[in-house]
Amino acid sequence: MKKFVSLLLSLSLIFSLAACSQSEDSDTGSEQPPESNSLEVTDMQVPENFVLIKGGSFQMGSPDSEAWRSADETQHLVTVSDFYMSKYELTQKEYEEITGNNPSNFKGDDLPLENISWLDAVAYCNARSEKDGLTPVYTIDGQNVSWDRSANGYRLPTEAEWEYACRAGTTTPFYMENSPSAEDANYYSHYPYEIEDNYFSQGNLEVKPGEYRETTVPIDSFPENPYGLYNMHGNVSEWVWDYYGEYGVEEQTDPAGPVSGTLRVYRGGGWNDFAKNMRSAYRATLEQNKGSFNLGIRLVRNATPGTGSVSGIGSQITGGNGDGKILIAYFSWGGNTKGVAEEIKHQTGADLFEITLVNPYSSDYNTVLDEAQRDQNAQARPELTSHIDNMDEYDTVMIGYPNWWASIPMPIASFLEEYDFSGKTILPFCSHGGGRFGQSLTAITKLAPDATMGEALSIHYSGGSELSGDVTEWLNSNGIQ
Repeated sequence: MKKFVSLLLSLSLIFSLAACSQSEDSDTGSEQPPESNSLEVTDMQVPENFVLIKGGSFQMGSPDSEAWRSADETQHLVTVSDFYMSKYELTQKEYEEITGNNPSNFKGDDLPLENISWLDAVAYCNARSEKDGLTPVYTIDGQNVSWDRSANGYRLPTEAEWEYACRAGTTTPFYMENSPSAEDANYYSHYPYEIEDNYFSQGNLEVKPGEYRETTVPIDSFPENPYGLYNMHGNVSEWVWDYYGEYGVEEQTDPAGPVSGTLRVYRGGGWNDFAKNMRSAYRATLEQNKGSFNLGIRLVRNATPGTGSVSGIGSQITGGNGDGKILIAYFSWGGNTKGVAEEIKHQTGADLFEITLVNPYSSDYNTVLDEAQRDQNAQARPELTSHIDNMDEYDTVMIGYPNWWASIPMPIASFLEEYDFSGKTILPFCSHGGGRFGQSLTAITKLAPDATMGEALSIHYSGGSELSGDVTEWLNSNGIQ
């Protein structure tokens, strides 16, 4: 029997290396992982639908030349060990069989689980490990979670493992030769990669706009990547172990991120994301006790036992106690966000502040699209006309904006960087044309990491006749009368 298991593992290794070799033959800039040592078999057969990811070294992050990269994607050399990863995102059926509940927004047994918090994700890993007779990986104590690297149970991948598996030997923005089309991934494919610079003249685009499905799809949809993994770009984003923090520049082996923090990282992009936010290097963030309608998980297991443990000290962000004043600060171009802000003021009586620019954007729609993407790409900080002298008096700050190119307009970034939001509660509200929040919530959390973020509100254009009720429901969900 041992010889038979060894033969199967050897065949698996041959097929894995063959897939890498095929990737290297393309012009996607592949990186072949080095030969690794022989694989030690753990005490239980690998679960069905998991694949062996052979370890190796790669450049984690993105080069300065990559379009729409973020400043937190500094390239650095990373080596990861062998591990097993599920071919698929976790399904709702799998989650419900263990926990008895299903928090997902879109329902379906073969659809990916979503709307799950990071804390619920690690609790699920432990519960499934126990059910399958494995050693649970995590020790959970409220917000603090530690990881036993020697345990053989289910766990979340690290950031490094996730990116290594997604890239599958490539060094380009996506694992496929060109950027993903609507036939390659489930995303807001009206906005393929680099459309921001080619919105009105799309002849130079490698991939043209395609179908926007506005929902998740079954977990085995679309072709798998060279390592046999489905939907690493799109469908739902996927939680990873790491706290969010700046990368170091030194060479690392099996990194696990900072030992403490306020935000956890998730990767891959979801059904409502633009292609630029599905890049292999893109990092999204959220508090570990919150979930989202486009955020799920993909399980991994050790291929060989690790050593030591990793502490995870969660810094509980405490927002205002509700006794302070409320500020409604908003930026509006076409008037939709202004209308939402005025409805919130009508219902709350809170102070209203419009964020305006010394050099306003053009009133012409086509021109402002170019100006908005230009400022986002440059991460510009436009100068604001007026300022708040008494920000310390406000306990809660409601921040409103239009969804521009799947993120916040840069005047919002100028506003967030001007003040100290530590200890405050931020309640975002966003007007959009179909992409809901895009990655705007991640942008806000990165700029104000010491604030707590309450439930956010997305309004389709001006909200129409449902605006008043939607605002009331949102205020109630945040405990505001």
